[in-house]
Amino acid sequence: MTGWSAKILPAGDAALVVELGSVIDAALNDAVHRLDTAINAAKPAGLIETVPTYRSILVLFDPVVAAAEEMGRACLDLAGALDRGQGGATARRWRIPVAFGGAFGEDLPEIAAKSGLSETAVVALHCATEYRVYMLGFAPGFPYMGTLAPALRLPRRENPRLAVPAGSVIQGGQQAAIMPLEMPSGWHILGRTPVRLRDDRRKEPFLLAPGDLVRFEAVDARELPALEARAADGEDIARREDAS
Repeated sequence: MTGWSAKILPAGDAALVVELGSVIDAALNDAVHRLDTAINAAKPAGLIETVPTYRSILVLFDPVVAAAEEMGRACLDLAGALDRGQGGATARRWRIPVAFGGAFGEDLPEIAAKSGLSETAVVALHCATEYRVYMLGFAPGFPYMGTLAPALRLPRRENPRLAVPAGSVIQGGQQAAIMPLEMPSGWHILGRTPVRLRDDRRKEPFLLAPGDLVRFEAVDARELPALEARAADGEDIARREDAS
């Protein structure tokens, strides 16, 4: 998908939504983030903050400084000036180690059974897929990633868990994600990574950003404690594959 059109939707007295489409699509999401960059670079009068998502941008503004109609026109003008093709900066590519199954991925057997695949085949499909980080949300540093191989797409759990450990690699519908901290989730747990998605010792505390590309790499569960100890000491366990 390379074509899209912007429309403005109201979102209260001090916000509006710039919607570019209605599907999960890499080119559409690329346009969202390029438009988000353009809006923040232009700094229309009254702009407070923007929140990009899969297919739209929430624009928060000061209604004393700018009316919604003025902010909407400014955003539409910027959208109209964007190249309709896919572009932007070269994506960062990451390899993230994961201990799949067992005590770290208790839903792997169920996913395999419902998919009609072996557990080994499920892991192989996950590791063969390059996931795009479409957006961060729900919790600080939580990456919504896609797109899951069709054979692995399952509805979310009927009974969400109240506590899923930080570092859990999870899937729901056609999406995958990594838990940045322990919190509730109705997604299926596949495994655990020692990678810390947020570490305030880094110059940029959040490891992943929208537009990044991620591949999982299976590691033996016996390696996980040592990798977690290294991560606790501040070592970056994720590997940048695009870095020279």
